[in-house]
Amino acid sequence: MNLEALGLHRRELRAWAMYDWALSGLQAVITTAVFPIYFVSIAGAGLAGSAATQQLARANTVAMLLVAAVSPVLGAVADFSAAKKRFLAIATMIGALATMAMYGIEHGDLTLAFWLYVIALLGGSGCTVFYEALLPHISRGDEMDRVSTAGYALGYLGGGLLLLFNLAWILKPAMFGLPDTTLPTRLAFVSVGVWWIVFAVPLFRHVPEPPRAIEADETPRANPLLAAFTRIGETLRELRGYKQAFLMLGAFLVYNDGISTIIKMATAYGTEIGIDRSSLITAVVMVQFVGVPFAFLFGWLAGRLGAKRSILIGLVIYALISVLAYNMKTATHFFVLAGLVGMVQGGTQALSRSLFASMIPPHKSGEFFGFYSIFEKFAGIFGPLLFDVAITMTGSSRNAILSVIAFFVVGGGMLLAVNVDEGRRQAKARSV
Repeated sequence: MNLEALGLHRRELRAWAMYDWALSGLQAVITTAVFPIYFVSIAGAGLAGSAATQQLARANTVAMLLVAAVSPVLGAVADFSAAKKRFLAIATMIGALATMAMYGIEHGDLTLAFWLYVIALLGGSGCTVFYEALLPHISRGDEMDRVSTAGYALGYLGGGLLLLFNLAWILKPAMFGLPDTTLPTRLAFVSVGVWWIVFAVPLFRHVPEPPRAIEADETPRANPLLAAFTRIGETLRELRGYKQAFLMLGAFLVYNDGISTIIKMATAYGTEIGIDRSSLITAVVMVQFVGVPFAFLFGWLAGRLGAKRSILIGLVIYALISVLAYNMKTATHFFVLAGLVGMVQGGTQALSRSLFASMIPPHKSGEFFGFYSIFEKFAGIFGPLLFDVAITMTGSSRNAILSVIAFFVVGGGMLLAVNVDEGRRQAKARSV
């Protein structure tokens, strides 16, 4: 398979996709595998019961609400000022420095851990808005799906490699001349920040800043913040003009809630039914590497069937995962499910990104991806809530995991109603 088939055939495309690699350490090490354990067992040491876990959940909520409040505004400012890369650089430094500062978290430093985690997530989420807003500017319509899936594939590979390195010196510190203390884990946090900054360099060197596009009712010297709020207000009033893009957002909110719930609850569910921690960690790493070829495969599949149909295939497999998880009993079953998740997770999310990007006007990409970020962050509220309610009503986590199918059925039904060609025509008609 050549570079064009992979969506990596131009230098700016490869540089853009490498930013997924750069940012992947935050997802793999900080939000998924290492920091949550450290937060509960070290920073929250001494707290009774599930108090530390509750604080971690609260930190996620605070970060999500802050991101939801500022993402569309910052995206619109970046659009008006032609400053997507500048804002991306600022968000990168904020997030990376926050993860590096986690080196200073010791036993009982719960407040420090709480706020550094919030700042790191703010930086990462801000990066995502500006990074994804560059996609419709660097790729043509016929290659957008491949480029988006290439980014996810490189993100899986980069995150998996960094996580492997980190786990090696955390679990076997003597092999690296490190003491068996908190030092190896704190060095892992530093490595995330360094990794983030170093691998972000290609994007800043080779991806051009999109040209400034001023709308008919704007002046170049207008206050960027006032212009941003004006643009957001206009967009909210003109939702009917972008009906298909916002229907796509609604579908994404629903089915991504199911995806997010499976990601968040998988290891907890596995622990509850008796699967050992080493198997759970191995499965998390496995998802990273299985996701690489299958993300590329979904890009190829989208070229044959279209992004919408390819996403629907992924949602059918997610529904199957819920059914299989209901019957899961052994570590082998968990590995099979992890493999299935790895097959569809990156592809469905990458194609959701590119499908949305194809139905928005490029000159408003920052603003629209600000809204996309809100929907992406809020996708994850109702799934865990349904999980909680299902356990309360039935007394069984198995019934709860089965209930997640509802998100894939409803979200898939909404996606079926999206007229992609009409959405693209609407975006083209309103492009400057």
